[in-house]
Amino acid sequence: MIVALIEKIYSFLWGDLLHIPLPGGSSIGISLLIILLIPTGIYFTIRTKFLSIRLMPDMVRALVEKKEEKSSLSTFQTLLVSTATRVGMGNLVGVVAAISVGGAGSVFWMWLMALIGSCTAFAEATLAQLHKQKDPLYGGFRGGPAYYIHDCVEAKTGKKHKKVIWAVLFAISGLVCWCGISQVISNSVASSFQNAFDIPPLYTTIILVAVAAVIVLRKNATVKVLDFMVPVMAVCYFAITLFIIITNIGHVPAVFARIFEEAFGLRQAAAGGLGAVIMNGVKRGLFSNEAGSGSAPCAAAAADCHRPAQAGLVQALGVFVDTIIICTCTAMIMLLAPQELTEGLTGMELLQTAMGYHLGRFGVIFIAVTLFLFSFSTFLGILFYARSNVAYLFGDKWCWQTAYKVLALIMLFIGGIAAYTFVWDLGDVGIGLMTIFNVVFLYLLADEAIDELKDYEKSKKLKK
Repeated sequence: MIVALIEKIYSFLWGDLLHIPLPGGSSIGISLLIILLIPTGIYFTIRTKFLSIRLMPDMVRALVEKKEEKSSLSTFQTLLVSTATRVGMGNLVGVVAAISVGGAGSVFWMWLMALIGSCTAFAEATLAQLHKQKDPLYGGFRGGPAYYIHDCVEAKTGKKHKKVIWAVLFAISGLVCWCGISQVISNSVASSFQNAFDIPPLYTTIILVAVAAVIVLRKNATVKVLDFMVPVMAVCYFAITLFIIITNIGHVPAVFARIFEEAFGLRQAAAGGLGAVIMNGVKRGLFSNEAGSGSAPCAAAAADCHRPAQAGLVQALGVFVDTIIICTCTAMIMLLAPQELTEGLTGMELLQTAMGYHLGRFGVIFIAVTLFLFSFSTFLGILFYARSNVAYLFGDKWCWQTAYKVLALIMLFIGGIAAYTFVWDLGDVGIGLMTIFNVVFLYLLADEAIDELKDYEKSKKLKK
């Protein structure tokens, strides 16, 4: 009965709620989450006056904002945490799926989604800063949608509440989602290592869980590991892609021409833009960059900065790093390989084949290692997110924090040795519900985020 209920909720969230007819008698299905996220992105893009383009220099400057408390995190550290979860399987498998279904034109629509998604990311991160609290367990600050939802309901009702049902539902949805993601992470890593090195999944899983346990069960080791790991893996992936681009420089103009031609062709604009990018992008990581899901605000709230808008600007930049840089790297690796070589292939097999063409056996191994690093950093990042939700639900007790970490490690182990689609669906249901609760309150609290942006820009003018 529970499985049937989960499947019904999954179908409602991710199934085709609307159908848009296409030339030739076919149609494209649009899910509820697409209907929520795209208008939200457009809404905040307009209200912030195209912040993603207008304030790009400010996003970069906000990275060097110095923290005041030693136990807190800098804006740059919170960017690394959120990037760890954004830069995951969606940047590899999700991009591959989008291009496989929608063609090269889907890359353009990914870029467009990053532009509007960054404005949503700004709004939710700024609200997380405005409503953050001191963290008595880990030090520094904590917060996220559960906290600004709670404050919003108290403000609307004029009453104090110990717990708010909508905040509780968001927090539970997040914890369910991140447990589901833990399974997907280990299953993907174990599969890629079996393909690349012929290592049995059980061995890979044991090592993965053991290393993860050593890190996450220590008080503040997670952030320290991500401080080192995220820049290294992102720079290495970018450097390898740059090498591939340089060695295939003569084909690059043709690739960009193909991207724009297919993006604005009638078939490609519909199937590539909406069908591949939006459907696959949202389902496999909410456009990969998680804008609107309410995950990244859990990191943004931990930032120690002078103005809440600075934390918002940093998270908006994170969307660009994820989509414009990392996702584009994957797309270029694929599109610079001969079409006849990759035709008919899907998933990691397609990407590993493309890398094999560019770099031989090293390319196949590199992708397997990259997937491991991307996935492992995602696991560390989601456990950082879970801190604030566990605290909201159960209070400031180490036993509850540790209990959730152990549960996530168990799920990580199970996912590596067996693929249970029910748990994967549960993860998708979790992130879908998170998005619904978060988006509703983003609209209700929109004026707070916009007012903070206006104040930030006024103070910037006064300093000139």
